[in-house]
Amino acid sequence: MAKPIKSILLIASLAAVVGLDRAGVLSAAQADTVRGSAQIIDGDSIRVQGVEIRLHGIDAPEGRQLCQDAQGQDYRCGDVAREALKAMTRGLDVQCNRLDIDRYGRWVSECRTEQTFLNEQMVIQGHAVAYRRYSQAYVGAEEQARAEKRGIWAGRFEKPERWRRNNR
Repeated sequence: MAKPIKSILLIASLAAVVGLDRAGVLSAAQADTVRGSAQIIDGDSIRVQGVEIRLHGIDAPEGRQLCQDAQGQDYRCGDVAREALKAMTRGLDVQCNRLDIDRYGRWVSECRTEQTFLNEQMVIQGHAVAYRRYSQAYVGAEEQARAEKRGIWAGRFEKPERWRRNNR
């Protein structure tokens, strides 16, 4: 067999194994990592290259959820969380590594920009809580945010999981 034919067969075999499309790009649905600009859905959900992603181990307030600031004034803490995540990712590539797939078919992932681990920063800044039901990874970050009264910890709020249960 001539060398060019062997090369073509080898490339075709590799493409079938790793899920390359016709342009030679790894299919996001078959990869464990996606990278690109992020569309922010809410404070703990994003979309990268068409893949819906739930940030692992954190739970951010919902869009309609109200919290109280340090002066007791209501504010839409879910909107604030979404805007914080937008600010962290604006103009930057985001890389997400899939850890699992949730019941809605979303990737459950750890995501980062070149300098920032998004899951952890959302909790450290007080825009999300550690989602202890699924992970203990960000408990220390939550304790830090609470001690320093950052974000939602500056006032009063209902944990997002409980708020969802009470407001279906």
